[in-house]
Amino acid sequence: MKVTVCELSNERDALENQWSALVDHCRREHSEMLLLPEMPFTPWLAGRYDPNQAAWMSAVAEHESWRGMLVELAPATVVSTQPVVDGDSNHNEGFLWSAAAGYQPAHRKYYLPNEDGFWEANWYQPGPKEFVPAELADLQIGFLICTEMWFTEHARSYARAGVELVAAPRATGMSSTEKWIAGGRAAAVMSGAFCLSSNRSGVGAAGFEWGGHGWIIEPEEGAILGLTSAQQPFLTIDIDLEVARHAKQTYPRYVAE
Repeated sequence: MKVTVCELSNERDALENQWSALVDHCRREHSEMLLLPEMPFTPWLAGRYDPNQAAWMSAVAEHESWRGMLVELAPATVVSTQPVVDGDSNHNEGFLWSAAAGYQPAHRKYYLPNEDGFWEANWYQPGPKEFVPAELADLQIGFLICTEMWFTEHARSYARAGVELVAAPRATGMSSTEKWIAGGRAAAVMSGAFCLSSNRSGVGAAGFEWGGHGWIIEPEEGAILGLTSAQQPFLTIDIDLEVARHAKQTYPRYVAE
């Protein structure tokens, strides 16, 4: 299966310039799945301490508008998150999109940080504490949205459920890149699944430097198959899903709890 990860600019003008290049890359590489960063289509809202519902609603509308552009990536399935409103609550919702099935909600982010630059618990509410694999044909995908990756019991539960891919869309800074890569390797080993992550890049509010470094990590030993960079913001690798299925039978995945 050909899977693509990326790093996309936090700035809208730069993102618009990147988009056609990403579409061309996916077509040229015959990508079957593309993972986008966390809430990729607007500048990062949670950098501000005080939530603004008008800004949140604008981000919802912007993501829904960009969703119409996803058809340019067909036949690839697109995986990401977007801001949503459900009744009186805001959420960060993981989804799958395909030309055939359209938008399919899959998971709402549960673990929300609240610190300088990442005031997420101020801006939106946690979803239910449910980590249920999303199904795509005969493929099972587990979501670990950014901070969720550090709650490793869910990677272990995904191993028991037989997932082949763990999708980890992120919004993380450059200064913590090595820590996040280590977490991605642990998630791959614990789940026995290929771990894919895409991230924001560029400079945000107050000069904050986004980390980039999307990755594809294999499930048996946690080896990094590839990383994106400013020079190579898109990465496609042909992965063998049987490797993930076999990994469930090997150490440490087989050890009984």
